[in-house]
Amino acid sequence: MTADPLLTLFLPIALGIIMLGLGLSLTLADFARVAKFPKPVLIGLGCQLVLLPIVCFFLAKAFGLAPALAVGLMLLAASPGGTTANLYSHLAHGDVALNITLTAVNSVVAVLTMPLIVNLSLAYFMEGDQALPLQFTKVVQVFIIVLGPVAIGLWIRSRFPGFALRMEKPVKIVSALFLLVIIILAVVKDWQTFVDYAPLVGGAALAFNLISLAVGYWVPRLCKLSLRQSIAIGMEIGIHNGTLAIALALSPMLLNNATMSIPAAIYSIIMFFTAAAFGWWVNFAHGQELRRGE
Repeated sequence: MTADPLLTLFLPIALGIIMLGLGLSLTLADFARVAKFPKPVLIGLGCQLVLLPIVCFFLAKAFGLAPALAVGLMLLAASPGGTTANLYSHLAHGDVALNITLTAVNSVVAVLTMPLIVNLSLAYFMEGDQALPLQFTKVVQVFIIVLGPVAIGLWIRSRFPGFALRMEKPVKIVSALFLLVIIILAVVKDWQTFVDYAPLVGGAALAFNLISLAVGYWVPRLCKLSLRQSIAIGMEIGIHNGTLAIALALSPMLLNNATMSIPAAIYSIIMFFTAAAFGWWVNFAHGQELRRGE
């Protein structure tokens, strides 16, 4: 699939609809909640922004990933949590309000941290003539692509709450379909790389996913957060916005490297099964505690 003009048009539209759906689910109170309950938010952000990139870097080295695949895995690690984390957290009896707040804050912070992590990864893993760092103009594009639709969704939610609530479910369905299309697009775009490296990248993605869920759950537990908060952070850290990572990797205006999208495409499939298993395990192990509302 070599129609770059199609990618240039389709990816921003698809990502825009997905981020618009995120905005429709948010209110300004979700951001204000940080000031009221800073500890769980700071712990969640610390896991997401500090621990995961470090873990991901050593995994990329340990699995001996090719440079572009290593950068793609780091791009995934730098991506914020996906809105699907809210659904999984709800099903697993986590603190969904905390999920929403983390997704909201992390989506804003990621506009600054993603280019930083990607540029450092490009400088380390890629040879000088291969590296295409995200320059300031491209960072602005990321800002517009990510936060523009979120801001529009927030505005619609504040002005027309009834309409926003009615549209939330249809937009989520459309977003899921777009996610599927984008995953297929990523695989088809670099099919040979997918075939050659799927077992290796799949192993790295699975390891990263399991470690992400473990870090997201056990670090809050060790920091004395409640069980529901720990479940929420576990889901938030374990379920990344793979769509964003794939779109940035494929976009002709940004990284324009199909190989970099492969880790996020594989991860986006794996995480749904592992997150479901995590939710089942935590409810099996702590069912009585959760029923008591602790």
